[in-house]
Amino acid sequence: MCRWLAYIGEPVRMDDLLLKPEHSMIDQSRHAKQSTYEINADGFGVGWYSSDGRPGLYHDVRPVWNDANFRDIAAHVRSNLFLCHIRASSGAEVVRSNCHPFRHEHWIFQHNGAIKGFGAIRHALVSRIAPEIFATMRGATDTETMFQLALTLGFMESPRQGIQRMIEVVEEERAAAGIEEPFTMTIAASDGTSLHAYRYASFGEPPSLYHSTSEAALLEASGRTHSLSPDSVLIVSEPLDTVSDHWKAVPPSSSLEIRPGFAQITGLFD
Repeated sequence: MCRWLAYIGEPVRMDDLLLKPEHSMIDQSRHAKQSTYEINADGFGVGWYSSDGRPGLYHDVRPVWNDANFRDIAAHVRSNLFLCHIRASSGAEVVRSNCHPFRHEHWIFQHNGAIKGFGAIRHALVSRIAPEIFATMRGATDTETMFQLALTLGFMESPRQGIQRMIEVVEEERAAAGIEEPFTMTIAASDGTSLHAYRYASFGEPPSLYHSTSEAALLEASGRTHSLSPDSVLIVSEPLDTVSDHWKAVPPSSSLEIRPGFAQITGLFD
């Protein structure tokens, strides 16, 4: 399983939350605690929004702990909204085009989990993607396929409904192919003004997912000494420190929407 982080709030230097915490993205890439893989070394990526609302991306196929460029970028880029993903491949090649986050226009998207039996249904899923969206596909992952399906099914107009419909299509094709292992996912996505996250599994427990519970969580995680906006929120695959009160598990089959002055968790299919 991959590890990921998403932040929205007061502009901060990315290294405050990606590199400095006790259980940072670097530490999680070597010592994941709530993943089927302790080592996550199959590439990584970070996506961030600049002050004009445009998303930037940086990807590499080397382990994140071995990339000095990433450390330098993270130490100099300030953003109010960014996503980071540490990859553990479920089968797709380790190349830049398969590294998360993925981008479409002003949206960026990342995922942890897997469509089990993806090879058996990949053609059926891809055939449901709108031609103009499929023309932008660069890689061969189940994640990018999920993103393009969601885009085809109205994600940019209604992110939650797009994800719901994507799940329904994946489950329909899995059932038709007789695949018995579960489809599992946690997803983070953003348009630069809001942050969306989802947690789901066909059955059983989905991959782990948490959100910060207070400003104290952000300050403790980053080692900052001055206050952050109370609207600032982190969503993570696993907590960045060992203080349990700082983090709350996101319930299975849940949808999160966060934007300035607004945060809501609802049932994904409510």
